[in-house]
Amino acid sequence: MVRPHLPLNALRAFEASARHLSFTRAAIELCVTQAAISHQVKALETRLGVQLFRRLPRGLALTDEGIALQPTLAESFDRMAELVEGIANGEATQLLSVAAVGSFATGWLLPRLPVFRTAHPRVDLRLFTNNNRVDLAGEGLDYAIRFGDGAWHATQALPLIEAPLTPLCTPAMARALSEPGDLAGVPLLRSYRADEWQRWFDAAGVAPPPLRGPVFDSSLAMAEAAMQGVGVALAPPSMLGRAIDGGSLVRPFALEVSIGRYWLTWLKSRVPSPAMIAFREWIAGA
Repeated sequence: MVRPHLPLNALRAFEASARHLSFTRAAIELCVTQAAISHQVKALETRLGVQLFRRLPRGLALTDEGIALQPTLAESFDRMAELVEGIANGEATQLLSVAAVGSFATGWLLPRLPVFRTAHPRVDLRLFTNNNRVDLAGEGLDYAIRFGDGAWHATQALPLIEAPLTPLCTPAMARALSEPGDLAGVPLLRSYRADEWQRWFDAAGVAPPPLRGPVFDSSLAMAEAAMQGVGVALAPPSMLGRAIDGGSLVRPFALEVSIGRYWLTWLKSRVPSPAMIAFREWIAGA
């Protein structure tokens, strides 16, 4: 995209004049003449095709267009000044783009993010959620937090935490489940990993019933369906603590089965930035 040329001097002259409602005081602040400020503002008005000020006998008043423009410019100039000062002091803000599967983002990462932000206030974290399918290079990501076995093409993988799966459902549905075989009588909600229920039933020593519940590409959506009584989800209770503590979901059985873990992944070809190193060290020790 080709960005239009921005008349920065004119915009700065307008912003200062709008703050002071005076060309004279704006000129003193910017160390130029009052005539230069007036000329810059007039040129900006001509370019925009609107009046930004009403010239009054005793000063200036903003028009509706001036009122709309002033706060955006003030914020932009403040942010630029802060960034320039940070660069000069060696404290520039660094962007960090992290994608995470939804269950990990809400169940583990979000509650701990204030600790990271306190420790690294200059890291501007951009958090994206996904359903475990992610293209690090194509999406311009620094990291992706995924669930699985750690084997993804062309990536480095740092093991984080295991998240064993167990059946979860509403309290009302759990009352009809006294042993694993009772699951044959209720819809079993499934993820796109087709072998999860099979492995849980194998661990329980029970032949799995025909699976007739809906399939989800998000464990969060599957957990929400379970909370609404659609069926029984096979999900990580460690990532759904609020729903379990609040009584929306219960565990009818204690048995858990581990089929993988969460991993922090990044491209092997990616040279880590200071923000990446800070995040990796923090999450590894959290």
